[in-house]
Amino acid sequence: MKPRTIKLIVIAIVAIIVLAGSFYQINPEEVGVILQFGKYARMSNPGLHLKIPGVEELIKVPVERQLKLEFGFRTTSAGIRTEYAVTRESLEEAQMLTGDLNVAIVEWIVQYKIKDPYNYLFKLRDAEATFQFMNEAVVRKYVGDNSVDEVITVGRARIAIEAKEELQRLCDLYEIGLEVNQLIFQDVNPPDPVKPSFNEVNESVQEKETKINQAWSEYNQEIPKAEGEAKQMIQAAEGYAMERINNAQGDATRFRAIYREYSRAPLVTRKRLYLEAIAEILPKVYKKIIVDEKLQNIVPLLNLGEEVKK
Repeated sequence: MKPRTIKLIVIAIVAIIVLAGSFYQINPEEVGVILQFGKYARMSNPGLHLKIPGVEELIKVPVERQLKLEFGFRTTSAGIRTEYAVTRESLEEAQMLTGDLNVAIVEWIVQYKIKDPYNYLFKLRDAEATFQFMNEAVVRKYVGDNSVDEVITVGRARIAIEAKEELQRLCDLYEIGLEVNQLIFQDVNPPDPVKPSFNEVNESVQEKETKINQAWSEYNQEIPKAEGEAKQMIQAAEGYAMERINNAQGDATRFRAIYREYSRAPLVTRKRLYLEAIAEILPKVYKKIIVDEKLQNIVPLLNLGEEVKK
């Protein structure tokens, strides 16, 4: 083969290598960071781009990808049935001292995104390791500020929210370039040696809450019923009082009217009252015997004894 041909082949191979190293593709969830001789030069958005081989270096940063860190456990196999493992390192991460000097095993997950590639790559030497240490420090701080009951039961969600907010504040302070999306306590338990006793305490607390809820349920059933009966009795008493008052006022008005008539014509009024009383009484009498008031010695003959016996 002629030297010229060999030279052309070498030039062609070099050209192919140069061209192959000049073009690069950025995926939709990434941005490209270009370095010139190790110094930051520019960023590239998703798509096909060109760089100078040997002079410029490409670093792809997944800015749209949801990243995750696990503490207290490690995922060994992800799938339909995810498998986890606890190592010595992860167990040391999970062991924490609570505010009431109890030990809790706290496992948590942090989901985050890279919001500033420049800060993520150049502000700190190892942003991911720093972020991991920040997680441990923040969670230990808030677990240490609460009792073991709060960490394991009632205050679990609140502590996770407070820890997330503090973690984001530190990320902004250190300009680490990360955005914390979520901090979740995966599992929080007492150490295995004291777990049975702790479970018994939890069962007692739950039973107490159940009894309290049952008592409130009965209270809510009985109190409205009693209040309704009380209102009904009060309304009945008020109605009875109003009826008696109205009757008394009517009787008083009637008495005054009769008295006025009596004052004008005493004999006529007295006779009318007598006749009205007789008209009211006589219909109630079973047997009526009318005799002349001047008639004498007639009463023994009427045989009134049988009427008295009846």
